[in-house]
Amino acid sequence: MTAGNSQTLISSIQRALKLVDIVANANRPLPVKVIAQLSGLSLGTTYNITRTLVHEGYLATEPDGLVLGGSFPGLRPGDEDGVFLARGRQTLRSVADELGATAYLSRFTDGEVQILDIVDAAMSPRVELWVGIVDSAHATALGKQILAELCPEQRADYLSRHPPEGLTPHTISDRRSLLRELDDPGDAAVDRQEYAIGYTCVAVGVRAPGVIGSLAISLPSDRADTDLHDTIRTLQASAAHLSLQLGAARFGQFTI
Repeated sequence: MTAGNSQTLISSIQRALKLVDIVANANRPLPVKVIAQLSGLSLGTTYNITRTLVHEGYLATEPDGLVLGGSFPGLRPGDEDGVFLARGRQTLRSVADELGATAYLSRFTDGEVQILDIVDAAMSPRVELWVGIVDSAHATALGKQILAELCPEQRADYLSRHPPEGLTPHTISDRRSLLRELDDPGDAAVDRQEYAIGYTCVAVGVRAPGVIGSLAISLPSDRADTDLHDTIRTLQASAAHLSLQLGAARFGQFTI
């Protein structure tokens, strides 16, 4: 090869990395057809490459599309967001299957409470998010769990930008009452029809270096009242395992 020649590049590897990057930057699972459209590759080529990536563990198949697989964090040890989404999706699937309830993963990022991923359960449909979570953390279990974890300055800043409003007759909209609850959240945060009539949501904390998050489920209120204790124990076990995975991944141990 002469100095003027360009370096030899392997196009199949370039295409594979492009597909992994598309999935890594998506906030929900992507069907192969959507990945093909975003990449500009043919559907057949996309199927072949993603099938290989799934086999090698860099992508994983979910009912609603492809997500990052367990092998992916090893490619980018410093990518906490990628690790969080990949590990979180596995945890959500496990919780939804075990409890038969829609599961939610949330995180405090750039001063806001955000839902990162949702896994639906057929027997317990998700709550319709009629008010954006950014403005309704005070009325949701997943939001209250995160607010309870914040330092007083962070919490005051959030509530100054998002004053608690009454979304239902059960919403705690009085700031002092809300702060009293956040100061003593107990084993889990619970909202009983505070965000949506007929639904109870339960959330526990996800704690790891650099992470303030919550793992939550939503249930019809009549069902939640019958097995709330067992639900909290299951959520705590799943959140603890996820927290360990995130901590291990941060320090380069990807085998948990």
